[in-house]
Amino acid sequence: MSQDRKKKNAAKIAIDYVKNNSIIGIGTGTTINFFIEELGKHKGLIDGAVSTSVATEKLLREQNIPVLPLNSVIDLPIYIDGADEATHNKHLIKGGGGALTQEKIVAAASKQFVCIIDDSKLVPLLGGFPLPVEVIPMAQSYVGREIAKLGGQPELRQDFLTDNGNIILDIHNLKIENPSDLENQLNQITGVVTNGLFAKRPADTLIIATDDSTIKK
Repeated sequence: MSQDRKKKNAAKIAIDYVKNNSIIGIGTGTTINFFIEELGKHKGLIDGAVSTSVATEKLLREQNIPVLPLNSVIDLPIYIDGADEATHNKHLIKGGGGALTQEKIVAAASKQFVCIIDDSKLVPLLGGFPLPVEVIPMAQSYVGREIAKLGGQPELRQDFLTDNGNIILDIHNLKIENPSDLENQLNQITGVVTNGLFAKRPADTLIIATDDSTIKK
């Protein structure tokens, strides 16, 4: 089964977690694009959505799904998003699409975080996928040197700015054995906005699409 087919299957399962007449948080990425397409077939399920990126907001509006600012929402029962890597402990690397800061904010504000992936994203140890770090532009060199002290190899994501106007450093060659500790260490570097480790606030539920079935953890 193709990865796109797996992602579509996972997106369909995620619809079951959407409660009637609720406002939900929606992430960013290729898997979520399939989820938004599926959600468009069930518009009556929700009153609106909080988006984590300009790209997601555009897709939601194309499906005529109301988009609400997080500041206007008191209760956010669920957040649906994908991941670039996930472990069985539900720790994640996110930010391949560059929306990690908004994704962290919406995940933190949500009662339940449902992460949908295909089985190629499930790994025993995080770090095979380069870890994104959002950085204030003037701090690029300093942050890069500090990251190198932690054993990573930072690389500037070329021709890319986040929706917040910042840059992304992608950290290569990390074997992340203690994701919560590394998440804290990176966030303590002055100039770092946040990083793509979701360990302090991991997923509550993983929906994993395989060739044969869809697994919930």
